Amino acid sequence: MNGSVIALDSFKGRQAAALMVDGRLEDFLIEDDSTALAPEAICRGKMGRPMKGMGGAFVELPGGESGFLRQTKGLRPGAPLLVQISGASEPGKALPLSTRLLFKSRYAIVTPDAPGLNISRSIEDEACRATLDALAQDAMQGAADHLGLILRSACEGIEDAVILDDIARMRALAESVLAEATGAPELLVDAPAPHLAAWRDWPDPDTLDQDAGSFARHGVHEEIDALLRPDVPFQGGGHMRIEPTRALIAIDVNTGNDTSPAAGLKANIAALRELSRQLRLRGLGGQVLIDFAPFAKKERHILEQVLRGAFKREGRDVTLAGWTPLGNFELTRKRDRKPLSQVLE
Repeated sequence: MNGSVIALDSFKGRQAAALMVDGRLEDFLIEDDSTALAPEAICRGKMGRPMKGMGGAFVELPGGESGFLRQTKGLRPGAPLLVQISGASEPGKALPLSTRLLFKSRYAIVTPDAPGLNISRSIEDEACRATLDALAQDAMQGAADHLGLILRSACEGIEDAVILDDIARMRALAESVLAEATGAPELLVDAPAPHLAAWRDWPDPDTLDQDAGSFARHGVHEEIDALLRPDVPFQGGGHMRIEPTRALIAIDVNTGNDTSPAAGLKANIAALRELSRQLRLRGLGGQVLIDFAPFAKKERHILEQVLRGAFKREGRDVTLAGWTPLGNFELTRKRDRKPLSQVLE
């Protein structure tokens, strides 16, 4: 099916949301019932002692969970503090935390300790920007000096009253949470459920299918099955194998039966164009090591250009480290969600 589809359904008894574009899965969200502290949850924690050599400190979280905070300047051990879960943790490790809280909805993001009124740069129409700036100033009038606001790209073309209501809800939530800064560890704002997160973060689709059975109708089950297999075939031959280990994510690119002189470069380009999507959908992050199919060293600049373009959407969440002495390529990707294979265990 051509066009974009947001399918809201359940998968293995859990609420889930799928974004399909031209018949291909582009994003997938599913409830993780193994923990109450999923990425984006905001809670009150208790500061531990700084860990020398680790560049941060452990934080006691609600439910007996433990988090790790790197921004510890000015924080004293034993003090309560507000933190947000900033990503997924590896098995047996503490949850990554941030003291930079984000109260995020479809149209607005309220940012404590990051003052200023900002409008998404993707909104280019000057008249629209002027209207949104006026709305922002009106909605944030009387707010504490340390509260900032970002108006998201979804605001374009939306009625003023809808945007004002959205800002008001996020501002009220932020002010309520900030007033709860003292006390024992406690969950204050839960992470958004998949259906809410899909509405909040995915653009308006050509089709919204929220009836039971929508995953079956749009081929989501088959796409998930493919993500649980290590091999990713390429059209025209060749494949890459994605193998998570405890230390890193290993990517092995192969040409298959193609023995032509250009086979290696062709397979490597296909792998790089697909890799960002595969890592995102599989929920894989950390260190990634790519073992390319054989290619001429003079073609490295071609692969670098394709790599930068493929990961441009990931922004600051990806760091391209470069080539190793053995000719492999290293990059790191933020662990923004739990691996899909673990969620579905």
